[in-house]
Amino acid sequence: MRRMMYEAQRALASPARNPRMAVVIGRLLGIAFIVCFGTGLYSHFLQEPLPWMRFPTRPALLYQFSQGTHIIAGIACFPLLLAKLYIVFPDLFQYPPVKSFLHLLERASIALFVGASLVQITIGLLNTYQWYPWPFPFREVHYALGWVLIGLLVLHIGIKLPIITRFWNRRGDAERDDDEHDATVAEDEAVRLWGSRRPSGVTGRLIAWIDATPALKPTATPAVSRRGFLTTVGVACAAVVGLTAGQTFAPLDALNVFGPRKKGVGQQGVPVNRTAEEAKVTASALATGWVLTLTAGDVERSFSRTELESMPQTEVELPIACVEGWSQLAVWRGVRLSDLADLVAADTQASFRLTSLEERGSFRQTEMGPEYVRDPLTLVALELNGETLDVQHGYPARMIAPGRPGVLQTKWLSRIEAITA
Repeated sequence: MRRMMYEAQRALASPARNPRMAVVIGRLLGIAFIVCFGTGLYSHFLQEPLPWMRFPTRPALLYQFSQGTHIIAGIACFPLLLAKLYIVFPDLFQYPPVKSFLHLLERASIALFVGASLVQITIGLLNTYQWYPWPFPFREVHYALGWVLIGLLVLHIGIKLPIITRFWNRRGDAERDDDEHDATVAEDEAVRLWGSRRPSGVTGRLIAWIDATPALKPTATPAVSRRGFLTTVGVACAAVVGLTAGQTFAPLDALNVFGPRKKGVGQQGVPVNRTAEEAKVTASALATGWVLTLTAGDVERSFSRTELESMPQTEVELPIACVEGWSQLAVWRGVRLSDLADLVAADTQASFRLTSLEERGSFRQTEMGPEYVRDPLTLVALELNGETLDVQHGYPARMIAPGRPGVLQTKWLSRIEAITA
């Protein structure tokens, strides 16, 4: 068994498989995971804020940038994680498989980290397409796995810190010529395993028999050069990012081949995530008796769409930026929420609860902190891109505010309530 494991490692030897390369790719992968974790936390707390939390409303494109970066970093994890697995694959054939408790902890943590990482980035990618072929709730599991992965990443870094420190700024074994096989290391490994270039006695005769039997002797795979490997990883990252990032960043829109949303495609030039038919609000949204009700304490007022249109109108340019990573800048026109808040004498530090005409849905009701309520860019929107708001975009009225996820830009508004602490 020892001999077979050694031969497997020797057959898998490649200039691209060395500690220095593992550190380089691991560094990039670690950065991608940390970026995903940080931007993911920001998105999570925007949707489920703690009572004391307040969020910036400027720049107005903040959430578009942060969530777009979150999705891009997550997509880049695919080639980076596969590259890291390629580098360390020969380590699976170490003998003995477990050398100590620390080694067992290391191997177990790596197995758990790889498995959790693959689940995390896969369900995250499928979420961008709004496809959920699993029985568990996506948001809760994705959030919990984020914490698990960061904990495992810290543990892995702690265990591998001596190697990381040694090869962080050094080429180490990677200084050899790209196309040269690592014969010297293979021979040194034989010495480590057997105590000599080849053991004597029965064991030596067994090894000689294995060497003379083609069916039992592993065939060496073609070596991959370091430059070729890094070029492949770089091209793969550029491809997966470049061919999807256009759904968030306009300069790359022409390259958006695989992104689930395309800029400018949809009613009034804006994509739609949840349609009126899916929300089952078409009849109630188009009903002639619709009114928007505002309450603050004992004060309650209702406004028809005609009354809202007769109020001072404000035009703003803000994006719809969704958690799936796509965004679309658009021109909105409507009544400032702060003006409506003043009409019901709402406290300037009050949060608002927004209620949609939807009867079901995770975001049928959302809450908006005072930093958004009092921002002059926050509107009860009545028009989109110079036209009456389409029912797919929230007719007769919807909320639009700077720096908020699209799921919180409540469509088909029916009620707005002031919440005092």
